[in-house]
Amino acid sequence: MSKLKFFVLVLLVALPSITQAQRYKQRWKSYRTEVNFGVGVTNFLGELGGADQIGTDYFKDLEMSESNMAISVGLRYRLSQFFALNNTLTYGRVSGDDALTEEFFRNYRNLNFRSDIIEASSNLEISIIKEQVGARYRLRGIRAARGFELSAYGFVGLGVFYFNPQGEYKGEWVNLSGLNTEGQGLADTRKDYSRVQLAIPVGIGFKYGIDRRWGIGLQYGIRKTFTDYIDDVSKTYYSPSALTAAGGSLAAEMADKSDNDFPYITAVGEQRGDPRDKDSYMFAVFTLSYKLRTGRSSFPMF
Repeated sequence: MSKLKFFVLVLLVALPSITQAQRYKQRWKSYRTEVNFGVGVTNFLGELGGADQIGTDYFKDLEMSESNMAISVGLRYRLSQFFALNNTLTYGRVSGDDALTEEFFRNYRNLNFRSDIIEASSNLEISIIKEQVGARYRLRGIRAARGFELSAYGFVGLGVFYFNPQGEYKGEWVNLSGLNTEGQGLADTRKDYSRVQLAIPVGIGFKYGIDRRWGIGLQYGIRKTFTDYIDDVSKTYYSPSALTAAGGSLAAEMADKSDNDFPYITAVGEQRGDPRDKDSYMFAVFTLSYKLRTGRSSFPMF
């Protein structure tokens, strides 16, 4: 057999496999748009509650009993086989309570809070284990190419979130932002804070492909923020008389909820929070996703 005939024979044998491989390689473009829904939990890292010690950084201060439900909805668009853009709207509630820590000074402070978080974010996802689109069905005894069932990715993005801290007073929850509990807006050195802030989401996610369209997953992300007032606590105690004059007796009572057994601890100028560390919050959600088939224009086909 001549070299030319041998080359033609090899080409004819390999051509179907090459064509099929190219077809599967490009198939992801037909399913590059995906909607996803998530249900999970959220938690908070800030001044209130936390570990049984002087406030520590990051996960050492996490109070698992203060986890609350979170829900999300998103639209993911795959830029390539390795990158995707996921636009997500997430709601959750964060909370903290000094009654949960046995550290004396934090427990004596006796503050608590809750706040709803509404976040809109756009995250760039980078594949760690690449997701592939395989066979439509998985039938026993039928051979068909299929991609990895499990995929993983890391993500980083930019988000905008709204929060509104509330404190408990005689069994009722009252808004704290308008009470200026640390003199925010009452002194040149203490500016009032905005309840709309920027956040940087960073995290990791895993997906399991049920079939070509449906998938389930788990995603965890922490939010780096630029505010220390999600829990309405940041700096030092302010003058009770000045708070009362500006916002009434409620402002002074919500600023200092200790029992006054040790009044020097909550005296004007004494530490109430730690402004060196900004607040952060996190979401961990289980997701259900559905891929929308797209046409040549890359727009979904309904």
